[in-house]
Amino acid sequence: MMYTTPQRSNGYIALMAVLIVGAASVAISLALLVAGADSQRSTLVTQQSTQARSLASACAEEALQQIHDNTAFTGTNNLTLGQGTCAYTVTNTGGNNRTIDTTGTVNIDIRKLKIYATIGVSSISITSWQEVS
Repeated sequence: MMYTTPQRSNGYIALMAVLIVGAASVAISLALLVAGADSQRSTLVTQQSTQARSLASACAEEALQQIHDNTAFTGTNNLTLGQGTCAYTVTNTGGNNRTIDTTGTVNIDIRKLKIYATIGVSSISITSWQEVS
């Protein structure tokens, strides 16, 4: 009597191979989706941070324009530009010296600048322009 392997076992092997390849494909797809979502989130945060920095610079330029138009200017103002807001404060630190503090905000990203300026006879000199935490 001769014993032969049933043909059904070949079907189980093929089914197991399909399931393993399918599971691996799903795992790779999920990993790519998660990586893509993280990349998008990171790009958005970077973009908003850059926009907030630009808004802080825009407010600094506005404050310098106010000082240019009126050398006695001190005070605070807010601007809404694009996707966010910015605020600046001009402080007289004695004589012709001014300190300008600006804050740019886009969603939860906040960037701040501190500018030191000296008012001359016909110009304004920036002695320091730095980002602060």
